[in-house]
Amino acid sequence: MILAHDVAEPLYLQIRDLILSEIKAGKYAPHQRLPSERELSTSYGVSRMTVRQAVVDLQHSGAVYARVGKGTFVAAPKIDQQLRLVTSFTQEMHARGARPASRVLEARVEPAEPDVAAMLEVPPGAPVARLARVRLSDDQPLAIETAYLPAAQFPELLSHDFGRESLYEVLARDYGLTLIAASQTIEAGLADVDELELLDIDPPAAVLRMQRLTRTSAGRAVELVRSAYRGDLYQLHSTLEPTAQR
Repeated sequence: MILAHDVAEPLYLQIRDLILSEIKAGKYAPHQRLPSERELSTSYGVSRMTVRQAVVDLQHSGAVYARVGKGTFVAAPKIDQQLRLVTSFTQEMHARGARPASRVLEARVEPAEPDVAAMLEVPPGAPVARLARVRLSDDQPLAIETAYLPAAQFPELLSHDFGRESLYEVLARDYGLTLIAASQTIEAGLADVDELELLDIDPPAAVLRMQRLTRTSAGRAVELVRSAYRGDLYQLHSTLEPTAQR
């Protein structure tokens, strides 16, 4: 592997670009470990510090990720969510050819906290079904989702096995409900201790925190979802229309 020492571009950027080209060419598959810094420094004939700069730059771009004590691995292409349609996690994964799965953390009926009650337009303390799950794509943890629904509207909802069933499919099949509109807010943050463990990521790690309120065709609020998605595996996509010219 020959680097150009007589050009203005720093060596670490050349190494970064070479590794990127090898990833794109399929030399390294998603989640495959890259050679160690020592191995790369020998291959390129540069110092380990130069290699480390290249690897850090690759991490910042999301092309690779580090696992403490295990090395540096190639990141899978980010999952791209379109911000135009009301879709379930299961639908999104199937549309991308991935295998969705869920691990249920909590499934219970509880009194609505004031903020949840306000969003769902029910009295504070009214019973709500709370469903918390880790959402997986091809067996890899991708998100933590907690959904709240008015329990009075959906009797026996939590008798379903949501480790296997899609919530939206159950709502449509068993309750005749079609969700057609949603408002969603998104913000970036650092994963907390529980999120680090459940998403199997090392600190510091970025997550996308989302809150979505979904309504029926009649405008009735029926589902509040709060989620934390892995920032290294997930991105959002939106198509914007130009405003009318005046």
